Amino acid sequence: LDFVIWLQHVMVHAIPALWRLHRVHHADPDYDVTTGSRFHPLEILLSLLIKFATIVLLGPPVVAVVLFEVLLNATAMFNHGNIRLPVELDRLLRHFVVTPDMHRVHHSIEDDETNSNFGFNLPWWDRIFGTYRAQPRGGHQGMTIGIRDFHDPAEVIRLPGLLLLPFRGHLGDYVINRRSWRRE
Repeated sequence: LDFVIWLQHVMVHAIPALWRLHRVHHADPDYDVTTGSRFHPLEILLSLLIKFATIVLLGPPVVAVVLFEVLLNATAMFNHGNIRLPVELDRLLRHFVVTPDMHRVHHSIEDDETNSNFGFNLPWWDRIFGTYRAQPRGGHQGMTIGIRDFHDPAEVIRLPGLLLLPFRGHLGDYVINRRSWRRE
């Protein structure tokens, strides 16, 4: 199930129409625990359909699905938490779980950094598929959170603006379509 969630996350970045929904999550100017639960209702519906299809196909026990969902929500709050783990602890933990510093890179305003570290629970998928990035180029202190060109509080903080955010801008304005970014 964790791989399916990782793949879904890559998908909402790779498909421009789905990115429009997912950017509600990325438009949050303050990376904190609330960011982990900030999604457009249509993206939540899509996620439920993908999870339901996966459950039907794989047939895991109900208790496994419930435990996975509890773990997924707990780790989403943890890795979106505005906390700084001691460097050595973070270095150790990121081999087993997605840490806040690891996932924070994914919320960078820089396209190539946004298209990295897609994991919520396990960090292994990003390492296997080459989307892992240890640190942002400018360090965490120099990194800007959010989406370029979306800074108006009416659009990125208030509910009416967030609900309409997927319908603003050009469909082709999507980061994963820009293949000129550098890997570091």
